[in-house]
Amino acid sequence: MTTTAPTLETLARQAADDLRAVREQWGDLLAAIERPPATEWPPRETRGFLDQLGTADHNEDDEQPTGPTVGRLPLTLREHPAPLNLDALDAALSVEAALFASCDALAERVQRPIRTWIGLCGSITQDDDDRTDPARWHLPTVRDIGPGNAASAGSRAHGLHWAAVWLEGRALDERHGDLFAPTPPPVLDALAGVAAHARRTVERALQRDGRRIALDTPCPWCAGQLTGHTRPGGEPVVTCATGEGCGAPVILDHGRRSWRGAELVGLWVAMEAAKEREQQRA
Repeated sequence: MTTTAPTLETLARQAADDLRAVREQWGDLLAAIERPPATEWPPRETRGFLDQLGTADHNEDDEQPTGPTVGRLPLTLREHPAPLNLDALDAALSVEAALFASCDALAERVQRPIRTWIGLCGSITQDDDDRTDPARWHLPTVRDIGPGNAASAGSRAHGLHWAAVWLEGRALDERHGDLFAPTPPPVLDALAGVAAHARRTVERALQRDGRRIALDTPCPWCAGQLTGHTRPGGEPVVTCATGEGCGAPVILDHGRRSWRGAELVGLWVAMEAAKEREQQRA
């Protein structure tokens, strides 16, 4: 069986999707660094959909919100003197380094140098407008006293969020005057690989990589076994093993009653009500 290589357009779109997924989940990853790993389902970092549906979700230990943190935390990797989740910290450091390195390499390959001109006295002057163009990626600089002594972080100072946006533009070959040359196919292929690996790393750290876990509470409608699934992209799904015999008011998906999105709120309410009835009987 032969496989067909993806077209450049498909490759570009997939890279853009992966980069978008990384930056949209970046705030969640930063928040996860400051919390101990948990085995609960759905993972704390996955429960943002409940917030979006108007329900409150708090950590009982510290009363801090546990939903998505995009817009609430600075989207930059800060110093963490005592991280509580080393896996999340390692993932963040790895992804940040990979995307920054890709930006540096791409800028050297496809970005036009800053325009300059020679004055009457032979002095070289840079075009200030071109140098400060917001679309330009600035490489970090080093002092003359030796390697590893960064004098300026360049565009890295804007954090991973901006790096992902900038790489997305290069993947899609977005035009900005003559600042960028088209991204060569081999470079696009390498960028797509970096973006895909970054997304897998983030989603694995956030337990959004297709895990399954058997829930302790049975189905409120048929007492069948409920199984929680996390999927790439962050949307959790719960399925009931009973099949068509389950009377839950949700559709059948591959022969199983399935809850997703807003339907999960109804499931949580029914599960809590069932627990209360059991406690009253006891």
